[in-house]
Amino acid sequence: MVNVTVTTPGGISNPLSYIYVAAPIVIGVSPQFGPDTGGNSVTITGSNLALASAVNFGPNPATGLTVISDNQLTATAPPGTGTVVVTVTTPGGTSTLGPGNPYYTYLGAPVINTLIPDNGSSLGGDSVTINGANLTYTDSVTFGGTPASFSVLSDTLAVATSPAHAAGTVNVQLHTPAGNSNTLPFTYDPA
Repeated sequence: MVNVTVTTPGGISNPLSYIYVAAPIVIGVSPQFGPDTGGNSVTITGSNLALASAVNFGPNPATGLTVISDNQLTATAPPGTGTVVVTVTTPGGTSTLGPGNPYYTYLGAPVINTLIPDNGSSLGGDSVTINGANLTYTDSVTFGGTPASFSVLSDTLAVATSPAHAAGTVNVQLHTPAGNSNTLPFTYDPA
């Protein structure tokens, strides 16, 4: 803080306080992925964040800004596409690219188009090929709510191993940071 005065031929004004505010720095966002429809809460870490007045995901303003401390705040991601830089604006300016990882990636909702095969033994252990879209960031696959082991081969292809389940038809679904996929039926045959 400094005192500011004005000097004229008539004298010197009374001093007024002026506070220098450091520019904000964003070093990380969590989670780093979310749905392209927006709406999820994102925690932003860095420094000089206490006086934040705005958060942007690329060109799009976030909502729900909540300052937690000088080093952390939360905001609700707006809709968007691709990978964008998250910036914070304070009276000290707008954050610029610096150390850390101030990036956020928008993901399309996962889609399952086919299951090959769409049936298997109730003992489990069958390899099931999942064809679809937006599968790269798959973090779980379930058969009737039961978690299955899986491998993601590409954005359009994953392979899961069916878990054991009673005979009957169940729904297969996968999940990514963008949310749940649609479901397709898988029939368990009696062993």
